[in-house]
Amino acid sequence: MTRRTERINELLREAISEIVRHDVRDPRVGGLLSITEVDVSPDLRQAKVFVSVMGSDAEKSDTVKALRIAAGFVQRELRRRVTLRRTPELTFVPDESMEEGARILTLLDETHEPPEQS
Repeated sequence: MTRRTERINELLREAISEIVRHDVRDPRVGGLLSITEVDVSPDLRQAKVFVSVMGSDAEKSDTVKALRIAAGFVQRELRRRVTLRRTPELTFVPDESMEEGARILTLLDETHEPPEQS
């Protein structure tokens, strides 16, 4: 990945986070939502937006579905806020990395508990 692509990924991640947080008014977008990463294709036509949602499985699936439906709106808002020759087509993808990390930390905490003395 080139330095330019990395900068574009970060720029898009910040802008999309702002749009989703303040402008998407779908009630299905709930729970603790985080745009964890954006991966733009080399030709800048496509971008995968990785979304992490803390909540129940139903909340996660509803949120991702709502974001997929709102992708056109987010793309239009992105076009207004970010100066790029071409605004990439957005694809929202669920990202389980935050939950997996929390699970691993919990397991590590359990293994490091001092043994009870009798």
